[in-house]
Amino acid sequence: MSRDAKLEISELLNDTEKSWTPEQISAMETVVPDGSTRQFYRIVGPDDQSLMCVRPQCQTSNELAEARAFYQLGVHLWTRSIPVPKIYALQPETGMVICEDLGQTRLYDLVHDPKVSTATCEAMYEKTVRLLAEMQVKGSHGFQTTWCWDTPRYDRQLMIERESEYFLHAFCAELLCLDSGLDDARNDCFLLATKAAEAPATFFLHRDFQSRNIMITGSEPRFIDFQGGRLGPLGYDLASLLIDPYCGLTESQQQQLFAVYLDALSRSMNYDAKQFEYEYTLLALQRNLQIIGAFAFLSRVRQKQFFEQFLMTSIGSLADLLAKPCAAEYAALQKLTHICRDRLEYYI
Repeated sequence: MSRDAKLEISELLNDTEKSWTPEQISAMETVVPDGSTRQFYRIVGPDDQSLMCVRPQCQTSNELAEARAFYQLGVHLWTRSIPVPKIYALQPETGMVICEDLGQTRLYDLVHDPKVSTATCEAMYEKTVRLLAEMQVKGSHGFQTTWCWDTPRYDRQLMIERESEYFLHAFCAELLCLDSGLDDARNDCFLLATKAAEAPATFFLHRDFQSRNIMITGSEPRFIDFQGGRLGPLGYDLASLLIDPYCGLTESQQQQLFAVYLDALSRSMNYDAKQFEYEYTLLALQRNLQIIGAFAFLSRVRQKQFFEQFLMTSIGSLADLLAKPCAAEYAALQKLTHICRDRLEYYI
């Protein structure tokens, strides 16, 4: 680690509770991200204390805006007692942010550790969904849409452009080379987005709330990667967690966590359970389309083959959601999904 890098970090930490001199900084370890283009480093200081340094790969206007959002949303959520890392400093000209290091164990790691019991994992999931309900409600209090770097709200346009079209283009057309059935499925996606957009979008939305973005620090879940936060509906983040292909929760586990979430939500506000269940299904469909599009893009374009292994699980989840009674009107999308699943078997 160069003297200049140590000096830059030390100056950024000046006047914070982590005011380290360059001489006290002993190492900077690279942390490999998942799908992000941002750079992550673990900074080691006195007495083996550590902090995380997050910085854009370049300093484009979009990347700097994303860094500011990470800083501002992190400060906001922390002040609302939401379990995110404490943010210490932002360097506006480079987008470098220094924040609390939450360790290296994710909820994903817990689930896939053979030494960890199913009961322990289920208890951690229950803690997580209770904290999610709290974040969605408390995080909306005092929320300013000017903090958002992408869009201020999750809405119909975003559903179509970033989710269903992502699925149709990156997965169906580009990965599987399909050219028939797309237009009919696209019409279904327009209808789905119209109906999903009727859910009240007045809550804090993380928009990537899944097991690899939930750290386990001590015995408590902590939330990261919230820089894409905005206002949105309740059901989306819950769906992101429950249909998360990284962990493949069973239907019974999903139903149990769904009930725990509703109980937690009822302690903060009144929300019709039947209406929520309907909204949840539509938003789960939207999230599922986004997941498949993202995994196709990351594996094919960015050559991150890790994501390819989850495509079959994700398309199976989409088929299961489309088989629900409230999704019966999306017959063309259902047909396309079955075609995709059959073709994907040959692709993989």
